[in-house]
Amino acid sequence: MENTSLQLKNQREKEEGKVEEAWIAASAAPWPPCIGFRGMPSAIIGFLNKDEQEDDHGSANSRVSTKLNGSTKGMRDAWEQVKEMRDREDDTNQRAAFLEQGFALAWKEEIHTDIVMKPGTGPPIPAHKAILAARSEVFRHMLSGDSQCKAAAGESFSLPELSHDELYLLLSFLYTGVLHQKVPERHLHALLVAADKYDVPFLRRACEARLAAAVEPRNVLRTLEVADLSSSEVLRERAMDTVLEHAEQVVFSPEYEGFAVRNAGLCVEITRALLAKQMSTTSAKAPCIQDHV
Repeated sequence: MENTSLQLKNQREKEEGKVEEAWIAASAAPWPPCIGFRGMPSAIIGFLNKDEQEDDHGSANSRVSTKLNGSTKGMRDAWEQVKEMRDREDDTNQRAAFLEQGFALAWKEEIHTDIVMKPGTGPPIPAHKAILAARSEVFRHMLSGDSQCKAAAGESFSLPELSHDELYLLLSFLYTGVLHQKVPERHLHALLVAADKYDVPFLRRACEARLAAAVEPRNVLRTLEVADLSSSEVLRERAMDTVLEHAEQVVFSPEYEGFAVRNAGLCVEITRALLAKQMSTTSAKAPCIQDHV
């Protein structure tokens, strides 16, 4: 019995060490560039299979090993699932790229465009009514047959609130679903308002995330204005937190006077939030009456 227990203990330690050994071997191997991390599950599975075969043929305690093979099999099954998930992700990415490249090519090369989008400033940009209607319920309604503002094929459609560059970024997103990292902050403001006006939720979320991550005292007032214009509660909350955190710097900044003239309602909201914060702080610092009894 003692020998069997010792054999089981030794074999268990060996099985537990296989995973670590597999990772070390996988990490140290010279991976071809085309494999990278995504190829590691297959390599580790192969390593475990090879090690298991050596145990079955070279060990006198193969029966003991068989009892403990469950842990190795579990790891192998887990890595198979990881590999399957990676394969599905790759397939999805390839299909998305295929569709994105096709739509983007048709737009950039003006293949069978049937409408011209006119910005407030700058030259117009040709587009496809089908793409506009598919990406935005508002555009679909405006381009539908029963709409009074229906645009016929080849006619123009005006978005006067957008500059040429902002309209280009909007259309680029509608065709590709990509919001480039180097988009200037002022263009993100315009795109967020446009996403709210024309009901493009995906663009709205992308702009909110980008702007919320960039909020700081220097731009918080403008961000709060844009959040109010676009009815973005996420961005409004982030901006208000920044105002409260840097109240003195924000309220006494050169921009605040003009902000107050344009946004009386937001100023009232800021004042109430600052007073509530001050009252909360004062209440927390006030000594308890019982302490003086």
